[in-house]
Amino acid sequence: MPGNSVASLLKIADDSPDGALGMVMSGLSGVAAALAVAIVLTVYFRSGYRSGHDILRHSLAATVVLALLAFVAYDMRHAALAYLGINPAKPAVEFEIRLPKAALSAIGDSQVELVTNRNQKLADIRGAPASDSHGRIVLRGSVTLDYRTTDRVVVLNLPGQPQREFRLRLAASPSHSDQFGPWHLADRVASPAGEPAREPNDAFAIRYRVF
Repeated sequence: MPGNSVASLLKIADDSPDGALGMVMSGLSGVAAALAVAIVLTVYFRSGYRSGHDILRHSLAATVVLALLAFVAYDMRHAALAYLGINPAKPAVEFEIRLPKAALSAIGDSQVELVTNRNQKLADIRGAPASDSHGRIVLRGSVTLDYRTTDRVVVLNLPGQPQREFRLRLAASPSHSDQFGPWHLADRVASPAGEPAREPNDAFAIRYRVF
């Protein structure tokens, strides 16, 4: 029965705004808008003589219908992007990675990437490395957040060094921030196969902000 089908669909759909229910509601809005357009066009073209007042009234009605269609298209786009986990605004993370001075010789061949459960993307390194008040090297860069997820890890690759991973402590849709957050040590230091795992140390750290 149709009622059972609808109930099953709503039961399967996720009840969060970013879930499948959002897609269903947006689809129903699209159907309602299409029906409204069909009714308006049918009444307009089947009517006979049209006075100036009728033309003005129908023009206003057509404007309202077009605005409704535009809103439905906008709403369905955002619902689809949210359901797929895509970040339409694509905020970016600006980061600073603190390294020991001994790593300066390997900076030119360094590589920083953002690894998530949805994608993997190289970060843009900006300018030459700077030095802080303690003589340590600071590597600056940025990378866009293409997907809505909390599983985000910045990976630092330096020649001759183990791979270091920094977990970003951000919400799935993070808000913008004007200032950098606190420094965080590496959450994981990868070791070559056959060697014991290396513990994180305070020689490498990261801080970041969303813009």
